[in-house]
Formats: sequence, structure tokens, C-alpha cells
Amino acid sequence: MPFTNLTSRMVEAQVMPGQTLFSQRGAMLAYRGQVRFTPSITGGQRGVMGMIGRRVANEATPLMTIEGQGTVMFGHGGHHVQVIDLVGDTLYVESDRLLAFDGSLRQGTMFLGSQGGVMGMVRGQVTGQGLFTTTLEGQGSAAVMAHGGVIELPIQPGRPVHVDPQAYVAHRGDVRNKLSTALGWRDMVGRGSGEAFQLELSGTGTVYVQASEEKL
Repeated sequence: MPFTNLTSRMVEAQVMPGQTLFSQRGAMLAYRGQVRFTPSITGGQRGVMGMIGRRVANEATPLMTIEGQGTVMFGHGGHHVQVIDLVGDTLYVESDRLLAFDGSLRQGTMFLGSQGGVMGMVRGQVTGQGLFTTTLEGQGSAAVMAHGGVIELPIQPGRPVHVDPQAYVAHRGDVRNKLSTALGWRDMVGRGSGEAFQLELSGTGTVYVQASEEKL
């Protein structure tokens, strides 16, 4: 796995010959060695159809392709960075939260309505994340950004996890999500936000939750 946390807000990646990394444009802070940075037209999706699907899904955050040999330091906006290692499973995350990821991971987009039907669509509107999300699948690592740090909550059969939609960062595994009303949930503790919803995730996997309701 190429990513190592230098601080809570910076990661370092080892770049080896024959290996490709992708990062958000402007995320490189410093590097050592013979490393090449080029704009990625297809956004890591390999091919014209991947590029078209990415743009239709409004998941077109500009990316850089990184190749060569050396080490690269990444960070962006002072956000906290969480490294997530995948071992054949799928990560669901918004494209603007992806700081960098392995080129070996297969990238795609998923319509939120396919997880939770109409409520999945509503979730996209409530969270402000849109109706599509980015997927990364395979074996490799991804560096994800969040406000105030991230905690990992396990999702187990029969034990769903409920998350404030604004605090949701990403999830992985065989997980279903649905948005439900939570009337009085926030108001009872004096923190009503005007959006009485909570995101319920069930199945088997992990959800990543940030220590803030602030969007990137």
C-alpha cells in the first residue's frame, strides 16, 4: 500500500516504476525523485466511456496522473486525511473527498437511487452530494479528506448504524443505505439543523464519519 500518514493532514506516497497514482489537481505539496505529473483526461476510469460517465454523473473533479520513481507528499486545504486500504471490496465516496488513490483501483460512478430507491435519491439532495457517488474497487489504497478527523464504525448484520448525513464521509462493503426521518432527534439536544433526517446503513462493512457537519 503506497500511502503513509505524515501528520493527520498530510500523506506520503511511494511511486514505483510501472505504478500509477491519481490525485486531485493541486494536492501535491512536495516530492522527491523522478516523478511525472500529467493531467488525467479519463479521471482514472480508463477510456472514453469512463470519462463520459464521470461527467454525466457530475463526478468530474480534475485529477492528475502521477508516475515515475520517488515519494510525493499530498494534502489539501488543511483537511484531515484518512488512508483506507481496500482488499477486493468497494469504497463509496464523493469525488471531491478523494485526495489521492492507487491507479490499480477500478473507478466508477453509482446512482444513489440504486441503494435505497427513492430515499437514496433524497439522500443525495439532503447531503448536497448529488445523486451519484464515486466507487473505487479492487486492491489498493485511497486517501480521503474530512473535517476534524474520521472515526470508523463497523456495520454488522442486524446492527445498523445511524449517521447524521452531514457527518457521513464514505462507506465500504456490502452495505445498504436509506434516509429516514428523525423528528426531534436533533432538537432534543438543542442542535436542530432544520433537516430532521438520519442515514441508516445496514449490512456488513464500515462507515467513515467525520467530526464535523461542515462540507468540503
